[in-house]
Formats: sequence, structure tokens, C-alpha cells
Amino acid sequence: MTNSPANAKDILLTFVGQAINKHPKRITALIAALMLGGGGGAFAVASFAPDASELPVREVLESVQALPLNAPSDLASPSFTLFRSEVTRSSDTADTLLKRLGIDDAAAAAFVRTDASARQILLGRTGRSVTAEASDDNRLLKLSARWSSDSDGKFNRLVIEKTAQGFRSRTEVAPLTASTRLASGTIQTSLFAATDDARIPDSIATQVAEIFSGDIDFHRALRKGDRFSIVYETLEGDGEPLRAGRVLSAEFVNGGKTFQAMWFKDPVAGGVPVVEGARAADSRSKGGYYTLDGESLRRAYLASPMEFSRVTSGFKMRMHPILKTLRAHQGVDYGAPTGTAVRSVGDGTVEFAGVQNGYGNVVILKHRNNHNTLYAHLSRINVRKGESVSQGQSIGAVGATGWATGPHLHFEFRVNGVHHDPLTIARESESVPVSPAAKPVFARLASENRMALSAAASMQQSSAQ
Repeated sequence: MTNSPANAKDILLTFVGQAINKHPKRITALIAALMLGGGGGAFAVASFAPDASELPVREVLESVQALPLNAPSDLASPSFTLFRSEVTRSSDTADTLLKRLGIDDAAAAAFVRTDASARQILLGRTGRSVTAEASDDNRLLKLSARWSSDSDGKFNRLVIEKTAQGFRSRTEVAPLTASTRLASGTIQTSLFAATDDARIPDSIATQVAEIFSGDIDFHRALRKGDRFSIVYETLEGDGEPLRAGRVLSAEFVNGGKTFQAMWFKDPVAGGVPVVEGARAADSRSKGGYYTLDGESLRRAYLASPMEFSRVTSGFKMRMHPILKTLRAHQGVDYGAPTGTAVRSVGDGTVEFAGVQNGYGNVVILKHRNNHNTLYAHLSRINVRKGESVSQGQSIGAVGATGWATGPHLHFEFRVNGVHHDPLTIARESESVPVSPAAKPVFARLASENRMALSAAASMQQSSAQ
């Protein structure tokens, strides 16, 4: 046989014909693919394997023996641990506390009632964070209570744990960790009412009032619509918030005027100018509050000898409430309940502490530059003559001793023996700027705090919308 092109053509046509007769569906698929993919030059070649519809089908039947319904199972039910947190209440008993934690364990309740540490730490206490670990049948496995009682950067932990010998308790000490929180609010009636609405701790509100006390009279100058933004620390133990820390930065808009502050510790303590004596340098080395432009907010004198109260009588002529004569009132009276803490408005030395005529129980402090402050009608005195006191230190408590018709504090400020209006003294006292060497570090931190305060303010705007 000659191997001519004609013969090859005949052989190819014969093969194709046989293929079409044997696999009509596959050949049709190939032609469709060629037609669809012709423009792109890419196609898939159909398999010439037997058509699946032509393959033989075989049915297989096999009997299966069913297990009896009461047969033991090899699959054990999974066990799990339940976690729940609570805060202790003053009315708590062992049973009520464990019930709130979802614990149903008579042995655990009996242990809490009888163990000295557990009873002292948990029962009758308010505000202590408690976490319980329980089995899937609500039996106590482990209970941890945390609290912070001082400011040394640590917290206490009570652990009650189930062992093979029964429940055991132990107490531990661990370091606090700090996290940062943002908050903002608007004044409707008072600072504390606004911070309560914003869920800001009272200690943070008090710090804010302290920070801006030299610029804002929180007794008389707050207006409805004033607003504030705060960045502050929350101190945590095992991830649970235990108490508020320090205000890191704050902004207060009072009567349309904006005041800003941030905490800063000057790293160049040796370069701090001494304006208020050696104590001032010590205070600066520990850090303080500054405007975001670098001016210290710590002034020589606080605006008020109490954190919160109301002015009931100013520095002016008035009718004396007891003598019934018109005479100059050479101080300021602050109305407050008996026992309210009274603090020194500045660093100084106790010149007099005792009873003095119509002043009743009185403390007189001597400050620099022949300045003196007087605190009268006290219910108790916490200092003694010759003792050094620092700004903000408690020196006594509000009372009604001497010539007083009710509990209040009479406060005087004297310069070279001459009485001056105490409400103007704080604003006239000087402040100290950041040292030149610390300015680069301060500028970087100020920029970060501006962004944080802006974020805090935007939170309130978002919630309002």
C-alpha cells in the first residue's frame, strides 16, 4: 500500500466516522467548544472515554445490625467551665454573692462564711471586683476578688480555689496596669452631674476641677452649655478596672473660652527655675499640668480652700449676721456641711492652730512674700504650729465654732497684714513654663494630646447625632 495523501485522507475520514458513530455526544461537545473558543484560539479537547450514561449500574444491598437503645456510648459529654464577674455590695452574704455569680454550691458558701480572709474581704464590702469559675453543674472551682487600697501601683487579690482536700484561700499582691480612656460631656447643671452622665469617675471630675481651678471658678462661673473633653487613666488588675488613675489631658470650654491642660514630667529637673522655693522644684520633678503651649497650670495658690462648695458671702461690706452692724467682710465664706475637708491653698508653715475669739477653731498659714491665709470656724484641726504644709493638703474640716450661725468656712488672704480678696489671688499668682531643654519632648506629647482630645470631643458629637 502506498502512503499517499489520498490514502491518509481516506484513513482519517474513516477514523472520524467511526468516532462519531461510537461517541456522538463527545464529538458534539468538541465541536461546540471549537465554535465558542474559536475567536480566542484556546479550547479544551473532549475526552473519548465511554459516556457515563452507558456505564453499567450495579445495586449492592447489605444488612446493618442496629445497636440497642440502652447500649453504653463511647462518646462522653463534653465538660466546660463557666465564668462570671460581679461587684461586691455592702449587704452581701456568702449565699447572696455566690447566687449572683451563678454558683449553687453549699460547700463553697460554707467556706466563705467560715474562712477569716474570705469573710473579711468579701462580706460587707462595697465595690470589690469578683470573678468566679464554675463547673457545668454550677459548682465553684475558683473565685478571685481584687481591690486597690492605696496608690503604690499595686492591687490585692484574694483567691479561693477548690483542691482535692477541699477549698483553700490565699492573698496575693500584683502590679496594676494602666489603660487610657476618652470621655466628654456638656454642663447642664453642675460638673459632677455632667460627669455622672458621661460615666466619668468622681475622682476624675475632682482632678479636672483642680487642674483648671486657677482659671475657672467652679463655684460661680460654670454656664449651661459649657463642655469638656478628658483623656484619663484607668488602673486595672487582671484586666478588671479597679480605680481611676490620673487625668492625662483635658479641655474645658467655659463661657466660650477654651482651656487646655496635659500632664507632663519635666525630664530636666535640674533646669527647673525655682519660683516657689525648694518645694516647687521637688513638685516640678514629680510632674505637673501645663497648657499645651508649655505654661505651667500650677500656681502659687489654689482658687479655693475646698474642692466643691458655694460662696455664701464675698469680700465686701455687709450686715454682720451676729453683731447686726454694717461692717466690711474681709474674707470669703464658703457654705458646706460639717466635716467637709479644708485644704491649704498654697505651700507654707502653720503660724497658729487653735481657738481664737470669734474665729473659733482657726488655722493661720504663713506663705512666702509675707502672705498669710486664715481658715476659721473649723470643726477639727489636722495640723499644729510650726508644721510645714503643701498646697492642697488637708488642714482641718468645716464646722460652726466661734461666731457662726451655721457650718461654713471663713477664709482670709492677707499681704503684709492687709486683707485682699481671696477670689482674685489665684489668678494673679505666677506660673512656670517648661524648661528649654524639655521643649522638644513636650511639643511631641502636646501634639499627641491634641489629637486625643479631638477624638474625645468627636465621641460626644457622634453620640448626639
